Amino acid sequence: MEADNLAEREAAVIATEQVMLLREKELRLREAMLSAQVEAENAKAASNLLIQARLREANERLVVSAVHAQQMTEVAERAAAQFSHMMQHDTLTGLANRALMTDRLEQSITLAERHGKQVALMFLDIDHFKHINDSLGHEVGDKLLLSIANRLQGGIRVSDTVSRHGGDEFVVLLNEVNGKEDAVNIAEKLLNAMIEPHLINGNALKVTISIGISLFPDDGKNAQAMMRNADTAMYQAKKNGRNNYKIFKLEMNTRAVARQSTEQALHQALEHNEFILHYQPKVSLKTEHITGAEVLIRWQRPGHGLVYPIDFIDIAEDCGLILPIGNWVLNTACRQARAWQEEGLHLQQIAVNVSAKEFHHKGFLTGVRKMLADTGLNPEHLEIEITESGMIQDIETTELLIALKDLGVQIAVDDFGTGYSCLSYLRHLPINTLKIDKSFVEDIENGTGEAIVKAIIAMGLSLKHRIVAEGIETHAQFSFLQTSNCAEGQGHFFSQALPAEDFAKLLASRPTTC
Repeated sequence: MEADNLAEREAAVIATEQVMLLREKELRLREAMLSAQVEAENAKAASNLLIQARLREANERLVVSAVHAQQMTEVAERAAAQFSHMMQHDTLTGLANRALMTDRLEQSITLAERHGKQVALMFLDIDHFKHINDSLGHEVGDKLLLSIANRLQGGIRVSDTVSRHGGDEFVVLLNEVNGKEDAVNIAEKLLNAMIEPHLINGNALKVTISIGISLFPDDGKNAQAMMRNADTAMYQAKKNGRNNYKIFKLEMNTRAVARQSTEQALHQALEHNEFILHYQPKVSLKTEHITGAEVLIRWQRPGHGLVYPIDFIDIAEDCGLILPIGNWVLNTACRQARAWQEEGLHLQQIAVNVSAKEFHHKGFLTGVRKMLADTGLNPEHLEIEITESGMIQDIETTELLIALKDLGVQIAVDDFGTGYSCLSYLRHLPINTLKIDKSFVEDIENGTGEAIVKAIIAMGLSLKHRIVAEGIETHAQFSFLQTSNCAEGQGHFFSQALPAEDFAKLLASRPTTC
């Protein structure tokens, strides 16, 4: 019995232990499930946080990319606008360029046809601008172009356009004009705008312009024809003395063809020895003895007779032939002077005009030395004449003039009073002679030139320069200059320019200054 009870109690204990083990396992299982659930929830929360973080990062990157894209778009748009402006405007003046002017001209023609109006086109060229560039340098030239551009813009209507086509060439488009009178009024206004000197780097530069005008539909039915005819009219304005305007006429095309023909003929003239020299005597106003001669070029053009420099020198400069022509003149004149001396004909001085382009050419001084050596002419018998506008105010010019003086060559300032040299600058240059421009001599008899001529003579004497008057035509001019202490003169009053043979006869028949 007791054994049975003991067995039952043991069985109960074992059962209790098993139940406790089961409950413990159940508890552990529940704890494991709870832990797994917590981990799952933590993992889910972490995942959500990661996703949110990545979404924020992606959004931030998207915003940055959008901002960057906007900035790049703005930069591209600005670059495109700048490029477009550069393609349509002159880089120096900021004016419209040829492309933009052509486009506006075509639009203006279309509107004029629709409204029954006219269009005027003006080609403007700065007179003798090359002399300014050659004498004062490109920096001054560029500043002068800017000043001229500003004055041109100030002389037109708001609806009109000023453009620069390169170099010293400007074009003005006048929209919807009523006729030639409107164009003429603007042209005169632009000419007057150039009266006041331009103050550039201490220089008072007085420049003039030549203007050619064409009108739609009378002078051209399209942009190309109007530009071509305005350009032709501008060259005619230059031909007629510059500082004026010309309206296109059909007969001008014939002149344009003639200019082209002249340019082509000049290329052959040197090869075919078509140039000759004439010599105009310079005379002492005190003794009327011959003191020297100025060399003047002539062109024996086949079929045209004797052609004077006024009809071809500008063209020679434009087409690049002025250097070889000038070199030929200098060599021929010196050889002739030396030949006369060997024949016993005394000639104190031979004066040769030199253009600014020749004077500032890097080989000029070397060429003069070689020419004197080749011809055997004493340097003191050679005088180089250069206009005051051809003398650039810099160290190189001063050094060149000093080198010529050291060589023994004489220096004369030609056409004095018509340029823009600073008098204090001239005072320090090794100059021997001032030549009074013939325009002042011509005005002596009407009373307007006397004061200027006297002032030039007084200034020249104070600087110890020899004074020579050009273009003396009458006895009244001769007498005034003689009593005003002008040393020498030249002009038809004494003799016109003569061929070498005739000048030699004049030398032999008249006394010369030794």
